[in-house]
Amino acid sequence: MFTGIIEELGEVTRVEPNADVVRLTVRGPKVVEGVRHGDSIAVSGVCLTVVESDAMSFSADVMAQTLRMSTLDTVAAGRPVNLERAALVGDRLGGHIVQGHVDGTAEVLEVRPGDEWRVIRFALPDALASLVVDKGSIAVDGVSLTVSALGDEADGSWFEVSLIPETLAATTLGRLEPGDRVNLETDVLARHVQRMLRLDGHRSLPSSLAEPVGGAR
Repeated sequence: MFTGIIEELGEVTRVEPNADVVRLTVRGPKVVEGVRHGDSIAVSGVCLTVVESDAMSFSADVMAQTLRMSTLDTVAAGRPVNLERAALVGDRLGGHIVQGHVDGTAEVLEVRPGDEWRVIRFALPDALASLVVDKGSIAVDGVSLTVSALGDEADGSWFEVSLIPETLAATTLGRLEPGDRVNLETDVLARHVQRMLRLDGHRSLPSSLAEPVGGAR
């Protein structure tokens, strides 16, 4: 589990395809401090398992499904990536609950610079549109952000985020341009609610969930 607060801007140094997996080596001196085999590190929002590490870098295997669902399908040496180690129990939750389980990708539609802030608009895939709400949380390339605007138009849905200078400087989001792709992870609570509503159309909820706590009527 992660918080979406990026610890380090890393760089992919090696990409090794092998059958239906790809092994990535990523430079990130900060996130490898104290890392052990089997630990989790989020790479631009994708939760990966460390299989090898040294004082400067770590390696992880990316399976075919993850490649299909994320921007790692086009990863190459030299690409900057956002890095975050798994959260420690007892830490402050500075962002929101992020699992590192990418729901899909989105395309940058527009970048609007301002004096301090920068607003970025993303296309919102139809399958994810119902999971994104105005002022709600979303992870973009692993960065915990708040949706600042949301729209549904004839040619598709979109959402916007407003980025402060710190986010622009400390993550890859400051380099985004129209046409770029990013990884999206919607709020885990929204996904559970959506699933419950779908099931409710086929079966009734357990009485423990259907009635208010305390049995008030």
